[in-house]
Amino acid sequence: MSLGTAEDDSGSEIHIPAEIDWHMLDKSKFFFLGAALFSGVSFTLYPMVVLKTRQQVSSSRFSCLNMSCAIMRYEGLRGFYKGFGTSLMGTIPARALYMASLEVTKSNVGTALLKLGFSETTAVAVANAAAGVTSAMAAQLVWTPVDVVSQRLMVQGSGGSKTILANLNSESYRNGFDAFRKILCADGARGFYRGFGISILTYAPSNAVWWTSYSMVHRLIWGAFGSYMSKGKGESNDNLSGFRPNSKTVVAVQGLSAVMASGVSAIVTMPLDTIKTRLQVLDNEEHGRRRPLTFVQTVRNLVKEGGLAACYRGLGPRWASMSLSATTMITTYEFLKRMSTKSQ
Repeated sequence: MSLGTAEDDSGSEIHIPAEIDWHMLDKSKFFFLGAALFSGVSFTLYPMVVLKTRQQVSSSRFSCLNMSCAIMRYEGLRGFYKGFGTSLMGTIPARALYMASLEVTKSNVGTALLKLGFSETTAVAVANAAAGVTSAMAAQLVWTPVDVVSQRLMVQGSGGSKTILANLNSESYRNGFDAFRKILCADGARGFYRGFGISILTYAPSNAVWWTSYSMVHRLIWGAFGSYMSKGKGESNDNLSGFRPNSKTVVAVQGLSAVMASGVSAIVTMPLDTIKTRLQVLDNEEHGRRRPLTFVQTVRNLVKEGGLAACYRGLGPRWASMSLSATTMITTYEFLKRMSTKSQ
């Protein structure tokens, strides 16, 4: 399935880089370079994930600025990278599963729909939605246990920052291996899949919405760009039909499309993400024993703390994190695919 051109309403055609399908990639280069590139992306964006997670599990409302100042004052720069090593160890295999599922599904579903007679626009939208769902479900098999461990480390306050996180369980972890051992002893293997169902309900539709929105916005922007070029410069369609945007323009369009798609996805799935985070991190004390919160208890607590508004705590960092992550991800991803294309 290839998308090599985009048309505006007047019929003028802009040549944009063609889609690179799964069969065109050198798989070993694709996964090796992908691990290196996305590890760098994860390192850059990790502080926002820590802020988002701490805001979601806090029973009181704290601004990003207050939370950031508390972390810097009492924990230093290292506080923004708690659990990063654990997260990185799991992100590499999870990302490999994600990328493989995404590309295989997108290529196969898109090709099948085109053969059935669907238009390219419909085929691209449906293929991206299906790819988003399957890739999220595959990746969550690895990501959920990693989330459970890394998020426990993220929200461990120290010094004065403990007052912000006073409602957390009292368990203390030295590192990722210690957290793994204690969770296994306390809850068994099931403890690593706390919130797995809600994770699927969060990330499967989130990915479907994101990839569908991205593909649609991407085409709309190129269509509008072609119309602007045609009207602004007063050129005929014949003169524009061979127009090829430079790499900076392509990256700018990809980034803008990613930001807009992230906004839609973040708003739609934020309540589920807050519930998921609390299920994975918070515990309930009953008769001196620590027990995992249930879905109903989590929702009830959120309603007491502010209703729907409480579900959207951390929306700012999440939207910013998703936008930056998506922008760097999609530009890095497209660059990775072109770097990994098989030699003809």
